[in-house]
Amino acid sequence: MTGPGTNTYLLGRDEVAVLDPGPAIDEHIDAILEAGAGRIRWVICTHTHPDHSPAWRAVAEASGAEVLGALPADDRFQDDSFAPTRVLEHDDLLRAPEFSLRALHTPGHVSNHFCFLLEEEGMLFAGDHIMKGSTVVIVPPGGDMKAYIDSLRLLLDYPLRHIAPGHGELILDPRQEVEHLVEHRLKRERKVVAGLGQLGRADTDALVKAVYDDVDEARHEWAKLSLAAHLIKLRQEQRAHHHADDTWELRRPSDS
Repeated sequence: MTGPGTNTYLLGRDEVAVLDPGPAIDEHIDAILEAGAGRIRWVICTHTHPDHSPAWRAVAEASGAEVLGALPADDRFQDDSFAPTRVLEHDDLLRAPEFSLRALHTPGHVSNHFCFLLEEEGMLFAGDHIMKGSTVVIVPPGGDMKAYIDSLRLLLDYPLRHIAPGHGELILDPRQEVEHLVEHRLKRERKVVAGLGQLGRADTDALVKAVYDDVDEARHEWAKLSLAAHLIKLRQEQRAHHHADDTWELRRPSDS
């Protein structure tokens, strides 16, 4: 699920911030501490999924670093051990001697997700908000498709030059990538609406075959998670109705 693994970034020279320390793997922790070489002052986490944050404790205890991030989300698959010494809010700024790092609250993948903008370089550390060559999994209830699309659009307000994702290689055209991701999600949403229009009242087993007809059926169980996120967005916008028997249908203008 993490492709080539989780990217851990070290920012600064004389005073270092470790961004997304990753899983609590001894070899990986040793590599961070060796690279930081007694200069680590901050440990920062984009979110608290178990491939991004659990090494925070070992790195912080070994270095005495301040820990920055959001409290664990009320969701599955969380690193509930995460206890930041500084709980971040949107637009908080870490002013280090060599860099300024701005926290941008970007819920969607999960409610406690932050991206971080390295202002001097226009580089966005995107965690799991944006990944090169892959779409991000949005799993309700912690994942929220409407919040995800809104968070993508928020990034267009900032002067981005590069995106450093939590998985995969650097993305060199941020605006094009963000606009592509928004359009990709809205294109899939249009297929959800078309599927409901074609099938009428339907459950997700029927809908996934119509909406994800371009995806291998072996992956339809995963696709149903994103389908659910799209359906919840449509319900939030009062465009779809969810029935007690777990079926869905489009709302008519006369529906209350």
